[in-house]
Amino acid sequence: MNLSKKVCSLFIAVLVIVSFTVCTSAAESEKTFADLVVCGKIFTSEGGTIAEAFAVKDGKYIYVGDKKGVESFIEKGKTEVIDYTGKGLVMPGCGNGHAHYLSAYAVQSFGTMIAFEDTVEKFLNEIVPATAKKAKETGAKAVYGMGWEFQTFKHNMPTRQQLDAICSDIPMYFADEENHKSLVNTIALVNAGIMSADGTVLKKGNDIRGGEIAMGSDGTPTGFLSEQASTYVRSFLDNEALFSVDMAKSSLEKIQELILSEGYTMYLDGYSSYFFNDTYYQAAHQMDEAGKLKFVLGFSYEIDSWMNLDAVLEKAIAAKKFASLHVKLNWIKLFMDGTVESGTGFIEPEYPDGHQGIVNWTEEEITDITRKANANGLIMHIHALGNKGVNRVVNAYINGGKPEMRNTIVHIRNVIEPDYKRMADNNIYVTSGMLWHHNTNATAEELKTILPSNMADKGYPMKSFFDYGIPVSFHTDYPALSNSPDDPFGVMEIALTGVYHAENGNPWWPEELVTREQALTAMTIGCAKQMFIEDERGSVKAGKYADFLLVDKDILTCPVKEIHTAKPEATYFEGKRVFAR
Repeated sequence: MNLSKKVCSLFIAVLVIVSFTVCTSAAESEKTFADLVVCGKIFTSEGGTIAEAFAVKDGKYIYVGDKKGVESFIEKGKTEVIDYTGKGLVMPGCGNGHAHYLSAYAVQSFGTMIAFEDTVEKFLNEIVPATAKKAKETGAKAVYGMGWEFQTFKHNMPTRQQLDAICSDIPMYFADEENHKSLVNTIALVNAGIMSADGTVLKKGNDIRGGEIAMGSDGTPTGFLSEQASTYVRSFLDNEALFSVDMAKSSLEKIQELILSEGYTMYLDGYSSYFFNDTYYQAAHQMDEAGKLKFVLGFSYEIDSWMNLDAVLEKAIAAKKFASLHVKLNWIKLFMDGTVESGTGFIEPEYPDGHQGIVNWTEEEITDITRKANANGLIMHIHALGNKGVNRVVNAYINGGKPEMRNTIVHIRNVIEPDYKRMADNNIYVTSGMLWHHNTNATAEELKTILPSNMADKGYPMKSFFDYGIPVSFHTDYPALSNSPDDPFGVMEIALTGVYHAENGNPWWPEELVTREQALTAMTIGCAKQMFIEDERGSVKAGKYADFLLVDKDILTCPVKEIHTAKPEATYFEGKRVFAR
């Protein structure tokens, strides 16, 4: 070989080596490495599938599969790797499809929360005086509290005169733990136009639509208000002065800390316009714009039956301007009736004493509201507990709603059998209070005396929703039923056993108990679907945001009576750890 050929061959060899090196380097640089890799037993909520590992990049899952497959996403020294094998369960972040953290934490900021077990005597002798003292020291425009328990108070209900003896110069408003009833003093009734300052009665009984003003033997209001009469009087408080945007931000920070510690990364509030304004809407929007909101928050704008429907609907539409990445403002909340156990649920047959409950709307009105709301991109979110009330809502959704809007019934007790199939056929969603599926033996016996016989040993359906293919999510309704757990795993155990571990009770309506997989599905992807974010969240799937939990117990296999002891070791939102125990 001559010199020129040798030089040429050498040049080609060098070129091949350089080209190979350049190509290899380019391939390495183009390879996708993960920010985070997690290995363990992973419940994906994708058809009950269990995975071994997933990889996260820029806040989203980029791989879900087995351990061998995830290895190629690990960049040594840079990718964080969590091996949770044998330590518990990895699962999607949970959702709470209906609760009242916003109003409860707001009340704590300027009023007081009353414990479930507090007696009437403690209420009048300690709680009310202390709350009044706090209000006057802080310059509050009202004395405000929440949480008294109706079954405890009903045999010795406090009166406005007893409240007046403690504080008569500013309004007093004490909501019960369900927020369906309240106790008020005289000046609160005067401000709302129910009485005049000279004691003349201006409204009584059922004069406020959808509510009841309890009347005493002297022909004047006792200060006890039920259902929409309660919200009506509350609307006359100086709500703007009671709760500011800064107070709302402070409350949201506390709420966020709580729900992340419990394992929630999605939450739909059940009554976001509690103060008849957009204070919370502003606060959430500002927090999200500042990057401080670490969960998805849904808002529902309430319309009560005594309100001007069109005016409030306009406010709900206008509130959508506060929407952002983590703030969803797409729901209208209504009360169809009250609660079955307290005698205000709209039921058939009638209660043993001959009444049928309190109903707030006609079927034609609900149909019209649904039509208007859906046309403006708003989803219906209706509280309906009595079987007659549920039937009326189902009819309205079918006749006035759009199936693709996922109009929802909340709490839903004692469904008429044909309505299950109608709900499934028309894509009507259900938010089920699975934690209510329990009762003490004593309470169960009492219900048998005040409910129709076909309801006395029944509660809130669960299994039937799955059997009929009805989309179902779960909720806790916090702080209502404050003797019940609020965390997803305490609720899950009740849904599986029909018993709350802290009670001495027998299983409640065992035919409606669900499986572990069904409960987890309702708590994760079920809530995401309810909130229209299932393409982004609710399951462990490539392309979705990495919202997940590291649970300290394998709740799929552990003894069923130990599920309530499970807790998140860590909560992740969009690939970042936002809570660690």
